[in-house]
Amino acid sequence: MSYVSLKGFPSWCIAAGFAMQLLSAGASDALAQDDGIKTSRPDEPLVLKLSLADAIQAALDNNPNVKLYRERIEAARSVSKTQLGALLPNLASQGKYNNQTFFFGTIGGTPTRSQPFNIFDGRGTLSQSLFSLSLIDRWRASRSAFQVAELESSATQNDTMATVGLHYFEVLRNQETVAARVANVGLFEDLVTFVRTRQTGGMATGLDTARLESQLENERQRLELAKGDVERAKLVLLNDLAIGFDGNIVLTDELKSFVEAVPSLESAMEAAVNNRPELKAQLQRIKTAELSLKSIKGERLPSVSAQGDYGLIGTQIDNTLSTYNVGVHLSVPIFDGGQREGRIGESRSQFNQELYKLDVVKNQVNLDLREALVTMKAALEQQRIGKDGLKAALTEVSLARERFHVLSSNTLELSNALFSLVRARDNMIDALFRLNASRVNLARAQGRLEELR
Repeated sequence: MSYVSLKGFPSWCIAAGFAMQLLSAGASDALAQDDGIKTSRPDEPLVLKLSLADAIQAALDNNPNVKLYRERIEAARSVSKTQLGALLPNLASQGKYNNQTFFFGTIGGTPTRSQPFNIFDGRGTLSQSLFSLSLIDRWRASRSAFQVAELESSATQNDTMATVGLHYFEVLRNQETVAARVANVGLFEDLVTFVRTRQTGGMATGLDTARLESQLENERQRLELAKGDVERAKLVLLNDLAIGFDGNIVLTDELKSFVEAVPSLESAMEAAVNNRPELKAQLQRIKTAELSLKSIKGERLPSVSAQGDYGLIGTQIDNTLSTYNVGVHLSVPIFDGGQREGRIGESRSQFNQELYKLDVVKNQVNLDLREALVTMKAALEQQRIGKDGLKAALTEVSLARERFHVLSSNTLELSNALFSLVRARDNMIDALFRLNASRVNLARAQGRLEELR
């Protein structure tokens, strides 16, 4: 990132220019305008320019947590196919060719056996479940579990999108803080130079110069800390994107200053109920647990299946007769030592646990929504106050500077005015960050994160 040099400009121009930048469009970065990836030399690291939408999409494509839950969808789909297979016909074939003898027993005290002979048997077997309520409910439960996996994946994607959005704005906030610190340093450097000139002419004291030099070094210290915060925030964002830590990212969006209507609690809650995947997933888990309980209870009922086989048997492959076996198998459970009742009790407890978890999820959704609304209202008010505070600080600096020039008094009033301006800038940047972050939190609370892109 590059900044315009502040030396040589009057202090009032520096302060006013930076303030108008904050007031009109929010704090903005000095970023390059071209999109895409480019390097100036082959030995330089890649520079990746990212908008908020690009960052979110990159995270959805690369984040390992998102990939993990996508694999869980595939696992759940495979389980469902396995359970469906138990309801479909099962066809198998086998063939064997034996050379064997029979033992005839002991005849006249002598063991007797037959002469060796060959047996060939080729056979196909078909089995089909005709009725099993347990198998049907087990398959339905696996389908429900598959839907749970899809909803859990959606919830993970939403969490990832929200995290990326917040970390994206945190990088922007730290970058704007660096820009503010650079402006502050330039302002104090200009004033130190000016006061030293007046001290040489006998119009200022050494205390005045020392006071401003101390403030200058303090701002330089804060500038270095802000630069470190930018790099740390970029590393956190790169970790979310899972694109490696060696590249350099440049964010093309800005912290925007805006005023928007805060939705009512009723409308926001309706949106959350309709859109939050966590709530939908929990409702689906309850259905899955209920079907699992029904499938175990269904084991108490009789089940009916059909079985049959058809094949050729003989002493040689070319000397065979056809044989078949067709039948219906009825299984009536009577007593299994109490194992079934134990599994029913376990499944019933899991069903009750999912019901209790639904209350937990509802409370969390309600809390997320109310916190997001409160935060957004406070952020909008903070933005309004921040604008007013910045205007007042600029006026204070202007009056203190004029008083200093006219009365040739000490720099204490001017120094205090500059501190007010520094705080006003920080408050404005913090207000812009909180406002943009509150938009992310409110979108997540309502399940509308797609609108951020």
